[in-house]
Amino acid sequence: MAQNTYTPEKVWQWEAGNGGKFANINRPTAGHRFDQPLPTGKHPLQLYSLATPNGVKVTILLEELLEKGLNGAEYDAFLIDIMEGEQFSSGFTDVNPNSKIPALVDTTHQPAINVFESGSILLYLAEKFSEFIPDKLVDRTKCLNWLFWQMGSAPILGGGFGHFYAYAPEKFQYPIDRYTMEVKRQLDVLNIHLQNNRYLCGDNYTIADMAIWPWYGVLVEGGLYEAAEFLDVQAYPNVIRWAKQISARPAVKKGRMVNRTWGEEHEQLHERHDSQDFESKSQDIHTAK
Repeated sequence: MAQNTYTPEKVWQWEAGNGGKFANINRPTAGHRFDQPLPTGKHPLQLYSLATPNGVKVTILLEELLEKGLNGAEYDAFLIDIMEGEQFSSGFTDVNPNSKIPALVDTTHQPAINVFESGSILLYLAEKFSEFIPDKLVDRTKCLNWLFWQMGSAPILGGGFGHFYAYAPEKFQYPIDRYTMEVKRQLDVLNIHLQNNRYLCGDNYTIADMAIWPWYGVLVEGGLYEAAEFLDVQAYPNVIRWAKQISARPAVKKGRMVNRTWGEEHEQLHERHDSQDFESKSQDIHTAK
């Protein structure tokens, strides 16, 4: 189907409010927009995030570490409302100059270590605690292959398919067709691999699964962009089996609640400062008080 022809200007010029769900915060410049320090809590690890797929990766790993009894992984999770532009505060950009969630501060070191980009945070924590990442070179390489597969592939799913299918101010067939084709190819990559593997790295549950599940697992379970029917996710039974297996894990159920501000109130824990917060401070309990 033909679309209206667009001829790019010789030099692109930004116009405020250029359309789409995030038009009110998107700009072509970096750096902080206002001065405000980040809050700090009592635990060794300070997380600043929101329960987007990239944010959920990290809270799942932290809850999995705590499930193993590693108390050094205790953390405070502060909410960063990206729709309100809180990621552009001076405090946040000091931690992550790229102004994207999640961002982590490890205060067990002096000076504290700032970690940003979700894949980097997963790798940092896995190495710090020697968990959920294989020791042997061949197995570790497999894990990192899939971790970096996610980092390279998910922008197609999110910024490509998700934007044009769910967030763009108008529906255009060409970008939707283009990104749908690629997302279905990615799902097929996973489906073929998971036919003979319980997890992405065989029988071992790793940070690769934690990175991929919040995007592709949630997608096939119908929780992302309301696109399960459009993408015919039933065509990928091995991905569905893998996704259900992970979503049933207690630490995953907790991790996806943290910094969540939408959906059912009992599934929301706006900030997390203690393991008991899941039972005493979820949004349904907060609203009832």
